[in-house]
Amino acid sequence: MKILIVEDEPGIANFIRQGLEEEGYMVTVATEGKPALKLLFDEKFDLVILDWMLPDLSGPEICREFREKDAATPIIFLTAKDTVQDTIDGLQAGANDYIKKPFHFVELLERIKVQWRNRTTETEILQLGDIQIDLQKYEVTKAGTPVNLTQKEFQLLEFLVRNKGRVSERTQIIREVWDIHFEYNTGVIDVFMNSLRKKLGITDKEYIQTIRGVGYLAQDPS
Repeated sequence: MKILIVEDEPGIANFIRQGLEEEGYMVTVATEGKPALKLLFDEKFDLVILDWMLPDLSGPEICREFREKDAATPIIFLTAKDTVQDTIDGLQAGANDYIKKPFHFVELLERIKVQWRNRTTETEILQLGDIQIDLQKYEVTKAGTPVNLTQKEFQLLEFLVRNKGRVSERTQIIREVWDIHFEYNTGVIDVFMNSLRKKLGITDKEYIQTIRGVGYLAQDPS
């Protein structure tokens, strides 16, 4: 599970990051609103922990703008504001939950788990044409026939289908699927893609198209 923390106080950001990494989460930290918003538009996160008060854009401003692109990714507000109206404003901006500072890490952790359980339940089946991905059972079928994929092939297919209808760039795939955030030969993607297509019985002209020099595009067959 990949989490973005948007928090301008280094002590709080490091405290949350360290705790989440010890729990096995992949964590990215942004300390300002505009860079955070760029990360949200450029990368795919499973959950966002968002501070209310930031040096440039406020948390609600980020939340509202991001919700125009993505209505599903869970967002948990962190804030020292504590009035009922503040809570209402945060939820109306598009947040899923709201936790007040100071807080106990175990409480934040439980709230994250609740949001993830809700998200998993809502999106347990992903579909691309007659290809189905069951996220809870970790199974893939094509036209009802089981397809045996490796873990990385499964993750690659899941990522492309989650981004169905838009081009997934090679650098984005290597970050999101392989968790590599430095310059790296993206040719490894081709090896896994060739294997994935072979197992699914598809070509590069259908289901998942190769966008030469850019990346891949998953689309439902017409």
